Amino acid sequence: MKYWGYFVAKLLAILAFGYGSGRLLFLYFPKQKTLWKMQPFMHDLPYTLVVMAHFLLVAGLIWLAVWDQRYRCRTCLRKLRMPVANGGWHHVILGPPRTDYICPFGHGTLRVQELSLDGTFHRDWQEHDEDIWKELYALENNTADKS
Repeated sequence: MKYWGYFVAKLLAILAFGYGSGRLLFLYFPKQKTLWKMQPFMHDLPYTLVVMAHFLLVAGLIWLAVWDQRYRCRTCLRKLRMPVANGGWHHVILGPPRTDYICPFGHGTLRVQELSLDGTFHRDWQEHDEDIWKELYALENNTADKS
């Protein structure tokens, strides 16, 4: 729930920025003297270009928010780290290429397929039952005791 709440908060912040800056553009852009009371959009080229650039900026910010959210831990919201390449391009049918990302605190693993034969890219989040670092520390302690 925290994962989706963070995503909605990012989108709301971007939309608030977009709405506020759009209103400022409309209020403070120099008005052209015309005979008719028309909206400046599509009748005033500089205003139309500025509105188009503003739209592209807001759309780009939304895209960045979605892209950032894909590579975050579903539990603690930290950025996923330690990419590991698995599979290969030389045997696509038996082991297609993919990249595994892991949460630094061991909450889960994200598997991202690098090749999609059906047109959809699959991202598989696998949550770990227990803290995986405990198992590694246990193995380290066992080897230290034997030495």
